[in-house]
Amino acid sequence: MAALAPPVAAVRVAVRRVLTGLTGDGPVLVACSGGADSLALAAATAFVAPRLGRRAGLVTVDHGLQPGSAERAAGVARWAAGIGFDPVDAVPVTVAGRPGGPEAAAREARYQALVASARRHDAAALLLGHTRDDQAETVLLALARGGGPRGLAGMPERRELDGVPLLRPLLDVGRDDTRKACAALGLTSWEDPHNADPAYARSRVRADVLPALARALGPAVLDNLARTARLVAADNAALDELAAAALAAARSARGGLAVDALAGLLPAVRTRVLHAWARELGASPAALSHRHVTALDALVTGWHGQGAVHLPGGLGVARHEGRLTLADPR
Repeated sequence: MAALAPPVAAVRVAVRRVLTGLTGDGPVLVACSGGADSLALAAATAFVAPRLGRRAGLVTVDHGLQPGSAERAAGVARWAAGIGFDPVDAVPVTVAGRPGGPEAAAREARYQALVASARRHDAAALLLGHTRDDQAETVLLALARGGGPRGLAGMPERRELDGVPLLRPLLDVGRDDTRKACAALGLTSWEDPHNADPAYARSRVRADVLPALARALGPAVLDNLARTARLVAADNAALDELAAAALAAARSARGGLAVDALAGLLPAVRTRVLHAWARELGASPAALSHRHVTALDALVTGWHGQGAVHLPGGLGVARHEGRLTLADPR
């Protein structure tokens, strides 16, 4: 019996770890583009899930942005059905006309389609093929954009989107290992030309920045960036717990938040409280920025009679009688 190739084993172990103890009776769905990362993930899930008594399905999204994309999605679906995935979805989406740049629009369309498929099949979870390298790129981009602790925490291994658990089993597995796993299994992956397009910041980080860092600082830089994301994510989780308790304590019986309660908080906790409260009021999370939270914080720590702070969604917050409250729209 031939020994199992180490990269294949690494991907299977990663999948087994996230699937063990997963609740819910529905299938696990793998999001698969046909690229090496998601193809290796799909192959590992097809092996591991049945051995854990779990049904495995697959969904592939056709963005319609390149010639032959529909045929490619159909090919991924045929391969998946052929090795026992059930259900299998190949979903076309429309990217044009969505807000943001082309990368953001494609991502929004893709996630909407993936979540809709997961909900349609009552999936226990949706598995995504992001690797350690993707995580390192995410941390670098966040650092360059001033993303703060939330950005530096990178992509979470688990989060929910519209009630669907999204799992990323491969955040500790390198991109080189997924390619080697595909080669060992005789799988031919697809290389998305967008991944090498210098028009995209992530592509430039992948092609130029990370290789330069590895040459200057050594190959461990990828692991170190990914580890940084894990450490910052743990700190964020602790601060978020403190902020949730502080938000509850700051609520005024007359409505709004008591300024005295907010003023006594550590800045890292207070800004999280204000961010969470602004979202409660209805401010769009995507549009709510550091600038808005800083202005809210100034109502607490730099009060000199200034007017209301304007938040996304047409909301205003003012300081009145020792409280932060929604401003009178009149």
